Amino acid sequence: MTFPEETITNPVNLTQPAANAVREVMTQKNLQGYALRLYISGGGCSGYQYGLALDSNIRPDDSVTELDGIKLIVDEVSIKYLQGATVDYVEGMTSSGFKIINPNAVSSCNCGQSINSHESDDGEVGESTSSCAGCG
Repeated sequence: MTFPEETITNPVNLTQPAANAVREVMTQKNLQGYALRLYISGGGCSGYQYGLALDSNIRPDDSVTELDGIKLIVDEVSIKYLQGATVDYVEGMTSSGFKIINPNAVSSCNCGQSINSHESDDGEVGESTSSCAGCG
């Protein structure tokens, strides 16, 4: 399934801390020419879950954002759920990692890795009735 070009008006963003973290991992693993792939897959405690992977295969239908030499790629299906989202890297007292800030999420669970877009077949977003018992 492909989406018209005009549908994708707001690309996915990558913060400087996220770009730095990706660069560090790629340097450690000697992965020149790779990009960070962000995707949505079915599952998780809220309906969909985020995935991140280092990928050297950029497909023609991928959406590509670049910051400071680091490419962030999103496939043509996932962009529907991620349009306008931001990938950030946060460091905290107890943990560090990537954080997805997604304006399309109607709700998300406590772990932050699972979302509910609660989109109907007609593309309208409805109320969320999902709760997260697995990561509270």
